[in-house]
Amino acid sequence: MTTWKRPYLLAASSAAIVLGQALAPGAGGYAASGSSSASSQLTFVGVTNLAGAGNDVTDSLNDWTGPSPAIPSHAPKNPTLVHVSAAGVPNPPGNPVVVDATQPGFNGIAHRNQRFAGTGAYLNTNFSLEPPDQGLCVGGGFVLETVNDALRVYTTSGTAVTPTQALNQFFQAKPSITRANPIVYGDFVSDPKCYYDPADGRWFLTSLQIDLVPSTGAFGARAHNYIGVSQTGNPAGTWNIYKFDVSDDGTNGTPSHTGCPCFGDQPLIGADASGFYITTNEYNLHPFGSIFNGSQVYAMSKAGLETGTNLRVVQINAGPLTTSLPSGGTAFSLQPATAPTADGNETARGGTEYFVSATDWGAAPAIGTRADRILVWALTNTSSLDSNKADVHLSFVALNSEVYVQPPNAQQRAGTRPLGDLLHEPLTLVAANDDRMNQVVFAGGRLWSGLNTAVQTANGPTRVGAAYFVVTPSVSGGAVSASIATQGYVAVNQENVLFPSIGVTGDGAALMTFTVVGPDFFPSAAYAKFDASGAVGDVHIAASGIGPEDGFSGYEHYGGADIARWGDYAAAVADADGTVWFAAEWIGPTQRTLLANWGTFVGHVTP
Repeated sequence: MTTWKRPYLLAASSAAIVLGQALAPGAGGYAASGSSSASSQLTFVGVTNLAGAGNDVTDSLNDWTGPSPAIPSHAPKNPTLVHVSAAGVPNPPGNPVVVDATQPGFNGIAHRNQRFAGTGAYLNTNFSLEPPDQGLCVGGGFVLETVNDALRVYTTSGTAVTPTQALNQFFQAKPSITRANPIVYGDFVSDPKCYYDPADGRWFLTSLQIDLVPSTGAFGARAHNYIGVSQTGNPAGTWNIYKFDVSDDGTNGTPSHTGCPCFGDQPLIGADASGFYITTNEYNLHPFGSIFNGSQVYAMSKAGLETGTNLRVVQINAGPLTTSLPSGGTAFSLQPATAPTADGNETARGGTEYFVSATDWGAAPAIGTRADRILVWALTNTSSLDSNKADVHLSFVALNSEVYVQPPNAQQRAGTRPLGDLLHEPLTLVAANDDRMNQVVFAGGRLWSGLNTAVQTANGPTRVGAAYFVVTPSVSGGAVSASIATQGYVAVNQENVLFPSIGVTGDGAALMTFTVVGPDFFPSAAYAKFDASGAVGDVHIAASGIGPEDGFSGYEHYGGADIARWGDYAAAVADADGTVWFAAEWIGPTQRTLLANWGTFVGHVTP
């Protein structure tokens, strides 16, 4: 979701403040640790069967033919491309670009599918949302894609096994909006992530949830995280649905945190041999997003989720742990790791789950702030999550790294824009959001991750690029240590590279996916392979965009500021056959709605 996601009919914004407590520096760099601080119980919601429960729109369901917005009377300003000072901005040489004319893959969920997903009481109950937060998981001959508040299952050949289903329907939440007279609001569901466990052959799907006031659509007083777990290896079959309260206001078994009731923004997921993990960024609900309590780490037994037993959730408030660092702030966006193979997890210290996070404490979108460290985290003794009394311990270490900088917004190529022309508004920029860490993979004893950064392209202005980090971690004596094996940048001269995600096979072959957009490119899905030394080669355009982003979130008529939402993240994951699957946002040939034209492309490559 990030706290500035733009759902139409439900806009939200926030500014974070820094809270926390001081900790002493540890040996070999700054380090800190914390133990299990709170425990709550998962609530069993019910059983969902995906077979036949969804809706795929046809050409006759095109809301572009519906009522047009009134032509605005204001004179919209021209978008201003903000340039970051070149001092201290990375200056990589730029990667060559190759257009793949026959890239294996298929069109995934587009805005049109997401908007009209659902059946029965859930038909026509989704919001129009930008951007398309992306979840992707692959295994056992299936591909599951989840975007914003919709999901669909495919075979690996790209054939849809299920229609597109609304996430509210899947999680048995109230419909987001019932378009009746009067309108009734239900549950806001967003930020899905999914994971296929190669050891157990089960599928996991998560999402945040916030109560809505039925009569107004304003945020209510409670928030939860949802977890779906498949009963078998077939994701198109039956799932068990759970939820747990993340309001953290001291009621319903939650701890009492500053400014709450709160919600868990952008839940991120990971897993090791014993545990399943969700991390969130905790913001208060009222006034929305004005207090930031840092990252919350939720750990639970993976076997317990699969069997419906031992349904305890251990919560650690990681936010205050980093305030002792030089220029330290409150920890945010701890990205948990997943391993591509069943035997690829860390077994030291009773089982260890790793996380990686960034240290640019500037509140997004504070363009131009910079950092030169990353944090590596370890949650140890995770095997205890299977016992009656979990005893896990969280520690981190700060590593000096290459510089990364809060990115500017991205220029895009001009083209046909039905909505922008109707509103008499100029071509928007594309939001690069910030430089938080994107997904993390633990493979071959190393952690792979990447993030957005500003880059100085050759003989040109600052653009958006990707910084990546390959880290060798270890745990000893209850503390984590780590070193950077390799790091670098991906950039395209004069263009922008947005929202990198890295997929890695069990053999250590890696691929990064992202969006390429700029003066010469409509938003396009792309990827680049890593070589054996950890360097990145050519940028491959897997799906060339056919027009500019032309969605509501960037236009002043709908409360935008000439900057359209994009991302918030891509996804890449390895399959057992050695291929890496990826999904990224682009502007493709799918039929648009009145409010948006984004799509997703799902492809696969052997690195």
